[in-house]
Amino acid sequence: MTNMSTALPRPQANGDSRPYWNAARERRLLIRKCNACGLRHFMPRHQCPRCWSEELEWVESEGRGSIHSFSIVHRAPTSTFAANTPYVIALVDLDEGPRMFANVVGNRALDVAIGDRVSVTFEDRGDGALVPQFTLARD
Repeated sequence: MTNMSTALPRPQANGDSRPYWNAARERRLLIRKCNACGLRHFMPRHQCPRCWSEELEWVESEGRGSIHSFSIVHRAPTSTFAANTPYVIALVDLDEGPRMFANVVGNRALDVAIGDRVSVTFEDRGDGALVPQFTLARD
């Protein structure tokens, strides 16, 4: 499997996601916590998806979880990703509760199975931009 490369798109931060992407540049994975109902969630947003409260804070994730589901991409959706095929996209259940969509990367990524343990790693996209991805815990 080819590693993802700096030719891939860089993150485009907005007002809701800027702290997330800034933390990623420091190799830290942040998730949101609702101070009204306690839900920890992902994607960055300004309201809790359960209770709609705006009383949110950023908390650091340990970056460990398990594979909920995955797909191995053999035919890239655009030419930008073609050189990286095959690659793994997965739904990762973080130990703190949220489910994230990310790539599984590393030497044994194509051996991924549902339930496998994974840990966060950060993929360099150039100019200091890092994207959280996951590696199999046994890597």
